[in-house]
This record gives sequence, structure tokens and C-alpha cells, in this order.
Amino acid sequence: MRFRHLLPLMSALFALYIIWGSTYFVIRIGVQSWPPLMMAGVRFLSAGVLLLAFLLLRGHKLPPLRPLLNAALIGVLLLAVGNGFVTVAEHQDVPSGIAAVVVATVPLFTLCFSRLFGIKTRKLEWLGIAIGMVGIILLNSGGNLSGNPWGALLILIGSMSWAFGSVYGSRIELPTGMMAGAIEMVTAGIVLLAASLLAGEKLTAMPDLSGFLAVGYLAIFGSVIAINAYMFLIRNVSPAVATSYAYVNPVVAVLLGTGLGGESLSSVEWMALGIIIMAVVLVTLGKYLLPAKPVVTPCQAEKP
Repeated sequence: MRFRHLLPLMSALFALYIIWGSTYFVIRIGVQSWPPLMMAGVRFLSAGVLLLAFLLLRGHKLPPLRPLLNAALIGVLLLAVGNGFVTVAEHQDVPSGIAAVVVATVPLFTLCFSRLFGIKTRKLEWLGIAIGMVGIILLNSGGNLSGNPWGALLILIGSMSWAFGSVYGSRIELPTGMMAGAIEMVTAGIVLLAASLLAGEKLTAMPDLSGFLAVGYLAIFGSVIAINAYMFLIRNVSPAVATSYAYVNPVVAVLLGTGLGGESLSSVEWMALGIIIMAVVLVTLGKYLLPAKPVVTPCQAEKP
């Protein structure tokens, strides 16, 4: 009986740890035969249409206009800008493992934006941000990103957009369940394909089999399945467990990139990877590992 309860949890964690961690490597494969914006647009539009059709066939209704527009905005911030910029950066020869390491800073930026919305933060969490910034500086000081500043900037902007969208999305009304994700993906797909058209992207040749398989994997596994897994986790486990993918994904991406993709990291970049993961652990798990001391308020004696 206990195994039957643990199996969905372990499956969901596997989806986030391995599938989302592998998407950086798969994006790297895909952009070898697809223009980046076009590939990201096809990925999210196909995934969003598939999920939306499934929900409508199951009897779900489209949400009212206000939450629908809110979901569309979040889709632009998270997927079109957040993920789209990572795809463009990998097309500019930023190694997939390095891209994942930079994206791991999202919880750090999320904490900063949370402060802007009046959400209290602890000194321990700001220490995590400071350590994370040291890791980012190290990552940009030499090796793969030093010769590609535009790629590094694109990923940082994408990470900040994802972080802001995550915080802002928690403060506004969104459609319930997976309908929000479906609308976000459809919107992101349309925006990315429009950006591809404006950028003059064209298919000079039909993508090869690996290119089509990459888009299929990203749409089905990286989008539909992984997002469902994430929604299951945030409803059934603590936020610390649900967001633990942030420091597992870079490790998976680096191992895949170096083991299968022929990528290499310098000693400085390996050090930066460790520092950034440590910072993210401090920010996401710090309140559980080192809980704040309870504030004891003395009781006032009642007047006779």
C-alpha cells in the first residue's frame, strides 16, 4: 500500500529531475537542424494544442477572459522569453550544460523579485544570493561563456523573465489545473513563431530525423508530462521538494552534455557549478535546514 502511494511521487520526481534536466541536451540536438525560435515555437504550440484538446475533450471549459489573459502573459514571460532565449543561446553554441547551470540561478532571481512584491526574506537567503552571484561571475570569467557574452546575456535575461513570471503568476488569478499550462504553451508558441517570422528565420533544408525527434521529445516529455508532474508535486509535497529540480537539473544536463555531447567544462566552470548549486540549495532549503528562531511574545497579565 505504501509503495502505491510512493510510486506516483517517485515518477513525478523522476520526470522533473531527469526529463527537465535532459531538455537542455535535447535542445542542443534540435537547434542543429531547426532555427531556434521556430523550433521553440513548434514545440510549445504543438504541446499546448495537444493539452488543450485533451482538456476540452474531458469536458473542461475555457476560462473567463481575465484569467485567460493572465495565463497568456505568464506564458510569454516563462516560456516565450524564459525558454526561448535559452534555445537561441544554445543555437549560438552555448553548451547545454552551461546553459542549465545559468538557468539554475532562477530561484535566486525569484527571491529578489519576491522582495519587490513585499514577500519577506531572511538574511540566510540573501547569503545564498550573494554566493550565487559569485558563481555567475566565475562562470563568465573564463571558458565557454567568456567568448560568447551575448549567449550568456540571453540566458540571464531568460532566467530573470522566468523568475519574475513565477512570482507575478503567484499574485494574479490564473485558470485552474492544467488549463493554465495549456494556454501558456499555446500563447508562447504563437509569440515564438511570430518572432521567428520577424527575425527572418527559414528552413534551408528539412530537419533530419534527430531534429523531429528532439521537438517531439520536448513537446511531449519536456512540456506536457513534466508540467503535469510539477503540478502533481506542488499539490502533494512541500515546496522544497517540488522545487528541488533547480539544483538537480544542472547536474543531469552537465553529465549528458559532457558524456554524450562532447562538451567540456574547465575547472573554473566545474567550481562555478558547485557554487551555484550550493547557493540554490541554501535559498530553497535553508529555511528547513536552519529554521528561524521562534519569536516569543510575553503574555500581559490581565488587569484585576
